[in-house]
Amino acid sequence: MLSRIKSWSTSVAAGAMLAATALALAAPAAQAADFPTHSLQFIVPYSPGGPLDTVARLLAQKVQPELGQTVVVENKPGAGGNIGAAIAAKAKPDGYTLVMGAVAINAINPWLYSKLPFDPVKSFAPVTLVASVPNVLIVNKEFAAAHSIKSVQDLIAYAKAHPGQLNFASGGNGSAGHLAGALLNKRAGIDTVHVPYQGASPAKLALLANQANFMFDNLASASGLIKEGKVLALAVTTAQRSSIYPKLPTMEEEGVKDFDLGTWFGVFATGGTPKPVIDRLNKAYSKALEDPAVRKMLLTMGSDAKPTTPEAFAELVKHDLAKYKEIVKVSGAKIF
Repeated sequence: MLSRIKSWSTSVAAGAMLAATALALAAPAAQAADFPTHSLQFIVPYSPGGPLDTVARLLAQKVQPELGQTVVVENKPGAGGNIGAAIAAKAKPDGYTLVMGAVAINAINPWLYSKLPFDPVKSFAPVTLVASVPNVLIVNKEFAAAHSIKSVQDLIAYAKAHPGQLNFASGGNGSAGHLAGALLNKRAGIDTVHVPYQGASPAKLALLANQANFMFDNLASASGLIKEGKVLALAVTTAQRSSIYPKLPTMEEEGVKDFDLGTWFGVFATGGTPKPVIDRLNKAYSKALEDPAVRKMLLTMGSDAKPTTPEAFAELVKHDLAKYKEIVKVSGAKIF
């Protein structure tokens, strides 16, 4: 009799365990089926009015019909994007807090800052890449004309003949322009001097005034100067040519090997958000990225829409984390 009771108790316990396991497995699916039931917060870790902010606000409008809920964009600037990213990293992992991440935050800052309030991989759940924008090498027009510089190789030849005499401007220590200039020094075997400014705009003013010889700038930001003929554009920094400046060669095509730098940005949720919820968000944002208004805006920034799977986006982050570890080391940049 006692053995029968023990057997019955074991069966009941096993049944309860199986039921609990089934409920646990079903919970994420159920959560995704109901998601979202209220508004979402979309954090932009930069100031209002910039490219990422503008794109985020347009995307917030375009995903609402698919999600059936309002998406509220909130700017949380500071510390190179780390403040806004940290807020998203520490949020409840339920998909209701999103952040517009970027190569600077997710792949470069981990090597610039000795301490970060988040883990660049574990703290975030990639949803989709939004866009990848090339940087462009631009040269002061008068300087280029005076020294017959018409290509990247011309610039390199002049720099080799005049070591330490050329300077390049950037938007600050550790900025994309700084890293690109340092990488050019390394890959081309030249010695040019980095001059950091308080932002890309002052750096461009220095370039226009011939206080700086060249700089690497975001293509969207430099586009107006290029079209107006105020600077000489030599090459884009990505592996592929730009769709809006297809005649501009890449740095690789100009003979500078292993030179592939760009500015990407995309949507992340908090790390640990259930996959069915991530897939739901991916579907909504991927659909929004096919909207003509979104594609038109991204084209003005020099990029096509780049929706990806969450898995592909995660691989990009890991790849660029490894890549920028070397580049930051080469640049000697360190903030804290």
